[in-house]
Amino acid sequence: MKKIALLASLLTFLALAPAQAQTRAVAIFAGGCFWCMEPPFDKLEGVLATTSGYVGGTKADPTYEQVTSGRTGHYEALQVEYDPARVSYERLLDVFWRNIDPLDATGQFCDKGPQYRSAIFAVDDSQRAAAEASKVALDKSGKLPGRIVTEILPATKFYPAEAYHQDYYRKNSTAYSYYRWSCGRDRRLERLWGPPPKS
Repeated sequence: MKKIALLASLLTFLALAPAQAQTRAVAIFAGGCFWCMEPPFDKLEGVLATTSGYVGGTKADPTYEQVTSGRTGHYEALQVEYDPARVSYERLLDVFWRNIDPLDATGQFCDKGPQYRSAIFAVDDSQRAAAEASKVALDKSGKLPGRIVTEILPATKFYPAEAYHQDYYRKNSTAYSYYRWSCGRDRRLERLWGPPPKS
């Protein structure tokens, strides 16, 4: 009887596994300093996890020092794991745009260099189509005082950053707040997008 019950449990698990897998998807966004990209996604309903890391370069397993040198081709980026039944990719795109300066081709805010450029890394054709439609709509809206230079690129291997970078804004809140203020990120975002939405 125990073997039959175990087999029944296994069959139930296998039947549910594909459905469970479909409730978890991944998006990758580069918006300058990855510390600053974690908070707006972490508080979004339907986001399951965020991971700071590196994407788009040629060197395997890059370190922070190598990426910040600007010579590996990587972007500082954020991998967002989310439940598409609770939050759409289009909503993630809205949050992404609202938290970057899409007019800056040299980096983001006080951080300059190729590793700090903004980009959307699409993991499949549907994400690419949604990202392109979102970019076109934003460009046509006339909300921004310039041309959007944020690129839409195919996702490459994502490398998680070192442990001390993960959840930096929570673990080192004073240092994070000072960095964000001194970098002028919120001042520039408010000039571009208006006051932040009330949470």
